[in-house]
Amino acid sequence: MNNKDLISNIRNSLNNELPGRQAQLKMSASAVRSGYLVAPPEASRAGVLALFYPKKADWHIVLIERASSNPNDRHRGQISFPGGRFEKDDVHLANTAIRETEEEVGVKAKDIHLLGPLTDLYIPVSNFRVDPFVGFTETTPRFVPQEEEVHGILEVPVSELMNPDNLKIKNLVIREGFVLKDVPYFDLLGKTVWGATAMMLSELIDIIK
Repeated sequence: MNNKDLISNIRNSLNNELPGRQAQLKMSASAVRSGYLVAPPEASRAGVLALFYPKKADWHIVLIERASSNPNDRHRGQISFPGGRFEKDDVHLANTAIRETEEEVGVKAKDIHLLGPLTDLYIPVSNFRVDPFVGFTETTPRFVPQEEEVHGILEVPVSELMNPDNLKIKNLVIREGFVLKDVPYFDLLGKTVWGATAMMLSELIDIIK
């Protein structure tokens, strides 16, 4: 699939009925997801961005490895999309996703073309309802990580994202020694991508397919 076709197909799919919960749940850790699909009214709001960009012969998508030193981040050390908490000046959660992407990885807001939303997802451990959006840039960005929040940047080729061999299952040791058994995850560039990010990626993969 060439560059033009991928973006066109994603745009068309986002304008139709989304795969939604069924796609998300394929990558859920069922032991902690049961009963947590609907966000309560008091949940905080956040926006994240799945940003596509061309690089060499393949489209890529950017993920971040969150800094492990931030005590206020309940997801520190994990792999996620760039994004963050909604602020009233954002007006819309799509603006949140774009603003936070510029802050966290240095991609200018003016260079981001928004394609549309994915299905929202509630994250109980941090009490956030996250609204994911999909966008792209026409050229390869020069990433500048925000040091206090971003430990590293993952530039994942779409061909790797779509490779079924990268979908795996293992036991995950969480803080305080708690173990989640048989957790589905994506092995991307040697990093374990699980939880909410994997669930959002799962829907995105179904859309690309």
